[in-house]
Amino acid sequence: MDDVKDLIGRSMELELVSAELDAKTGKEKPTIKSYAHKVADNDLHVVTYEADFNVPAGFGPVGAVLVANEHGTEMFLEDVKVVTAGGNSDVIRCDSWLPPKSGDAKRVFFANKPYLPGQTPPGLQGYRKNDLAKKRGDGTGQRKATDRVYDYDLYNDLGSGEELGAAGARPVLGGNKQFPYPRRCRTGRPRSTKDPQSETRSGDVYVPRDEAFSEEKNVQFSVKTLQSVLHAAVPAVQSTLIDPNQGFPSFFVIDKLFEDGVELPRAEDLGFLRAAVPRLLEFLRDGPGDKVLLFDAPANVQKDKFAWLRDEEFARETLAGINPYAIELVKEFPLKSKLDPAVYGPAESAITAELLEAQMGHTMTVAEAVKSKRLFMLDFHDLFLPYVHKIRALQHTTMYGSRTIMFLTDDGTLRLLAIELTRPASPTMPQWRQVFTSSTDTTKSWLWRMAKSHVRAHDAGHHELVTHWLRTHCAVEPYILAANRQLSEMHPIYQLLRPHFRYTMRINALARSALINGGGIIELTFSPQRYAMELSSVAYDKLWRFDMEALPADLVRRGMAEEDPTAEHGLKLAIKDYPFANDGLLIWDAIKGWVQAYVSSYYPNNASVTGDAELQAFWTEVRTEGHGDKKDAPWWPKLDTPESLAHTLTTIIWVAAAHHAAVNFGQYDFGGYFPNRPSIARTNMPVEEPVDAAAFEKFLDNPDQALRECFPSQVQATLVMAVLDVLSSHSPDEEYLGGMETAPWGNDTAVRAAYLRFNEQLKAVERIIDGRNKNRKLKNRCGAGIVPYQLMKPFSQPGVTGKGIPNSTSI
Repeated sequence: MDDVKDLIGRSMELELVSAELDAKTGKEKPTIKSYAHKVADNDLHVVTYEADFNVPAGFGPVGAVLVANEHGTEMFLEDVKVVTAGGNSDVIRCDSWLPPKSGDAKRVFFANKPYLPGQTPPGLQGYRKNDLAKKRGDGTGQRKATDRVYDYDLYNDLGSGEELGAAGARPVLGGNKQFPYPRRCRTGRPRSTKDPQSETRSGDVYVPRDEAFSEEKNVQFSVKTLQSVLHAAVPAVQSTLIDPNQGFPSFFVIDKLFEDGVELPRAEDLGFLRAAVPRLLEFLRDGPGDKVLLFDAPANVQKDKFAWLRDEEFARETLAGINPYAIELVKEFPLKSKLDPAVYGPAESAITAELLEAQMGHTMTVAEAVKSKRLFMLDFHDLFLPYVHKIRALQHTTMYGSRTIMFLTDDGTLRLLAIELTRPASPTMPQWRQVFTSSTDTTKSWLWRMAKSHVRAHDAGHHELVTHWLRTHCAVEPYILAANRQLSEMHPIYQLLRPHFRYTMRINALARSALINGGGIIELTFSPQRYAMELSSVAYDKLWRFDMEALPADLVRRGMAEEDPTAEHGLKLAIKDYPFANDGLLIWDAIKGWVQAYVSSYYPNNASVTGDAELQAFWTEVRTEGHGDKKDAPWWPKLDTPESLAHTLTTIIWVAAAHHAAVNFGQYDFGGYFPNRPSIARTNMPVEEPVDAAAFEKFLDNPDQALRECFPSQVQATLVMAVLDVLSSHSPDEEYLGGMETAPWGNDTAVRAAYLRFNEQLKAVERIIDGRNKNRKLKNRCGAGIVPYQLMKPFSQPGVTGKGIPNSTSI
């Protein structure tokens, strides 16, 4: 039927909308209608249609076009080119899915000149308001895949109580004091009969149609995911695992994952995968790697196979790894917990000045080291300690609160000094804690390695749940919802932000389906297991605040920098060679310069900001709806000047683009070899009191095996490796920060010139980073076996490259 409609020229109806009102009636002028007929169909499946219009004199400039899709199926509309009889042309960028006419009926696409609400041409004002009203919806009903409605809901769809009863239930995150949380997109799925507070998890998770992956992205993501699932399944099948908790029998077996590969199993041995991947299996069997499946060696393994054993690499990755947001300056000593000592035990740390001074070789006192800003730490004590006993009640996992202290040496590198592991008091046992240090004593040396593995598991959980998921994916979704509900698509700020929201809602929906949900990959493979998302809620409650998400503010909050107007970027870093901060500040300044130039083009004074009704409604809704559990916090910035607006927008773009890139695209390089970043620690320290005599003797007899038993199981490890491979990969259709594919449209020469400067500045940043990575004086990024720090290089090729800053949180 669609072919017939194309043949007779009745497959698409267009209407031209005048930007002017009728001078006589003061109302909108009648639109001019025409049907489009198909004129071309190229090899890339791009179809061209043409329509002819008889435009009367006095119609005025075309301000918008209405399009109705008369096909029986949806279509993707790239753009509409309006050509006048005199040969002048104007292209209206659409980039939107159109459902059949029975769906959204006629869609309006505005000409590409942006307008503030008060400057909207009179003939377009009604269309502007009506289109926003459609996108808000009415807050009722279950959303269909073709819908274009943006609305808020709580995270009440993480559990699977319908299938698993109480074991599958998860608390609702958001909308309550116990578990505050940002909001996600409302789907309208029916409530669970067993848990009326929660939503059922049937079917695909709704996101507005234009938030879906492109066909190219979808194909790449699907194939990559299937390959990675196969990667994870093969070792399990090959070792004929019955017990999913079985560890690796030796480090040799771990190395074989990268060196020799594993033979593809017969299809009948794949069990649950057999139905899902038969064509993929045949493809792989016929390929060049016949019957062999290889994990690519992560970058750190390629550089130095034994780097994970070295204290220096442990410390270096706090500055140039995938969680550079965790390290902070020690500002006071002794270290003290803020938790209630009556519940959790003594608040003061067991790390003493005498111990640290001995580890520093008595070169200075702790007081002197604190005063001279030479002591730094990873503090996972107060966040994890309240959950230790809950997590330990689960099987095959454990938890401690931890503090790790490092010393800044004269050559600018960090030296690992001490690790404190704490088990809080319980009704049956007192608090237990012990401080571990490196040692020439073999027993203490192996305990030190095990303590480091526990901290690495803590860091992996903090990274994935807080630094990565919460602070980028989760916190950004409310900005997307509010922007689409309150900012017209012809609003200049909407046009600025739109590239930085690409694919985020879809990847978040997929995360709720398989990654962060009850029984999902995070719960299966990370230490907190079923309490993982609760912990991210606790972090949101205690740690997240918008004004600290800007990179400079974050560095100052952690004591990693102090404001200094005379210093580069206006900040003096506590560690001069801090690769993430050094490169990140270059990116921050580039974004800031571009946004300031853009804002100044549309907002000449304070009144233009405060008087923008759509802008103020957007920011109000971000605070009171999207982040509604923190709506009364005093630190929210006010959009009352062009400067405050530019800073707020710079922060949003930084988080969506650069912050996410810094903590995402190095995941396989640093975590693909899991001994370097185990996602879970499964066994307690063998010296934890009361000491299990048999376990301690086993440790003394074979400490290598004890360490491997603490590591993730074979299933957990290969599953994490596979997922990190997917998450670290750039799609072929990636759009990068400052890339010319997202250069602003329209005829504003000042804006286009500012964007071109932005693009050139980012190219210059790449050259600066390349130079830094070859500078041997910068020991945290250059040296034998060291992975160069490239995560803040803006541009990349497709695949796992360890560099590249996409415009948005797109994976």
